[in-house]
Amino acid sequence: MNFILNMQDIFRYLFDFFSSDLGLRTLIISILVGAMCGMLGCFIVLRNMALIGDALSHAILPGIVLAFVVAGYSTLGFFVGSVMAGLLSAFLITWLQQKIRIKNDAAIGIIFTFMFSIGIIGISWISGKQGVHLDLKDFLFGNLLSVSQEDLYMSILMLMLVSFIIILFYRPLFITTFQPVIAGTMGINSAAMHYLLMLLLSLVVVASLRSVGVILVVSMLITPASAALLIADRLQKVLIWASLLGSLSAILGLILSIAFDFPVGPSMAVMTTFIYGVIALFAPKRGFIPRWQARKNLQQRILIEDILKRASKNPIHEPVTLDQFSSITGQTTSQLLKWMKKLEKLGLMITHTNGYQLTDLGRLRANQIVRAHRLWETFLVEELGLNADQIHEDAEFIEHHLSEDDLNRLDEQLGYPETDPHGSPIPK
Repeated sequence: MNFILNMQDIFRYLFDFFSSDLGLRTLIISILVGAMCGMLGCFIVLRNMALIGDALSHAILPGIVLAFVVAGYSTLGFFVGSVMAGLLSAFLITWLQQKIRIKNDAAIGIIFTFMFSIGIIGISWISGKQGVHLDLKDFLFGNLLSVSQEDLYMSILMLMLVSFIIILFYRPLFITTFQPVIAGTMGINSAAMHYLLMLLLSLVVVASLRSVGVILVVSMLITPASAALLIADRLQKVLIWASLLGSLSAILGLILSIAFDFPVGPSMAVMTTFIYGVIALFAPKRGFIPRWQARKNLQQRILIEDILKRASKNPIHEPVTLDQFSSITGQTTSQLLKWMKKLEKLGLMITHTNGYQLTDLGRLRANQIVRAHRLWETFLVEELGLNADQIHEDAEFIEHHLSEDDLNRLDEQLGYPETDPHGSPIPK
């Protein structure tokens, strides 16, 4: 009862908060930041640039310090200074990689730790002056509840700008992401696309500064994009999914923060990781549970096909005993009884006084397996030149993975052979 009352109080508090100007403003900014980070994060993940994203998010701190010294506590000043620091860091990382020829992760580590340290020293030095307030914690972990109307306009502008640039340069970004070598032959400047991404990354990091902070922005960049790649195959759909998941993570993180008085940035990072975990488990094709179920179904199908193939070796009216099945499947008698009941339900096997016999449907399916086995053995000998004593084990595996269309094409390619390399007839 107390739990229900507490939840009612939380819902009432959340409703009151999001009904206010501050609450509505923070909600809109959260949605914009989540969408922006998710969209750009797709290219960052696909290009294996996650570490660079983390580095740039830390390396903008000196720009914030410089902007505060020049323009005071100004959103536009922070934006300009952060972008400049981010681009300088990207240039230095690339210069070290190309000119000094050190490893990529080493170059990133050198630059981002240097810039991050300079930023922390600068903020600590400024905060130590009397009458000056520049809270390092707000920049490191975010403080969405202190956003202004100017921050909202900046977030809207950044989302529009990032979306426009991605749409405008979609084709060269796509090609340089998946086929950088071919991009050069097509006249696409891969280096220019790399620096364009660095610019966009700097913009997104700055736009996310007040919500999740420089330390946790990489979570909003990487995790929604990684989750979207588990759901969709085409890049356009991945971009849409990543934007939606990024916005959902930001909204849920904001609600968690407001409801339980948690820090906003860490709450968003926790929620985006939670959503990724759910998708990693249940994504239709790439999720752990569907893949586990598919492997389980394949194992069951292989076992059934092995039983049918073994039964087909006996003459039509001669039943097969459980002991004969056990010798080729490795199943115990109790386990085999379960499978026999399943095969009877499928109409593939019938119970006989002394064992089990194939139905017409079961014999047809068994002949398909035998045909696959013997056609593949013929292919290995005639096309690949293997010896007849080298091919059985490979055919035992492949026979379960060839479709009827595969078999028909293979049969046509081999000239419709009537016997396999061992002289056994190939069923038609």
